[in-house]
Amino acid sequence: MTHPYDLSEQTQAKQILSFNLGSEAYGISIDSVREVLEYTSITRIPKTPEFMRGVINIRGSVVPVIDLRLEFGMPSVEPTIATSIIITEVRCEERISLIGVLVDSVQQVLDLPVESLAEAPPMGNRIRTDFIAHVARVDDSFLIVLDMDSVLSKEQLQDVARNAEPVETDRIAEPA
Repeated sequence: MTHPYDLSEQTQAKQILSFNLGSEAYGISIDSVREVLEYTSITRIPKTPEFMRGVINIRGSVVPVIDLRLEFGMPSVEPTIATSIIITEVRCEERISLIGVLVDSVQQVLDLPVESLAEAPPMGNRIRTDFIAHVARVDDSFLIVLDMDSVLSKEQLQDVARNAEPVETDRIAEPA
């Protein structure tokens, strides 16, 4: 399976699901998105990190939900009618798991020309940017395209994956 952020074999456009956290615009490769859900009740699991909001039930599967606001050092906010959960496939070692990502609002699927996607600029040794797959200019602003396999540290992913059920690795997810 080709990594969803690898541009080496692509020559035209990359589909990115855009979403907002506060006033900032982010995106995820549509290749790693399973579906987008309206906000629903999340069952909290005791003694888990604050960024892990809990789990939800999707057609009989237990799916952990992380709050990107908390992971990115932003304050938590009350859910609104626009709050969504993006269900993504995340690779941790040799296992692929479904993880829900809580976001303020989902915007649209963008067809971004490959040439509009730049690598994350260097920010120095103290600032972690490995979770940024690309930075894209969209109109007059920037869109930060996340590498969902790297947003959480390996240890965080392992903790979250323990609460998730594995996904069959021999099939490719169809976008919702």
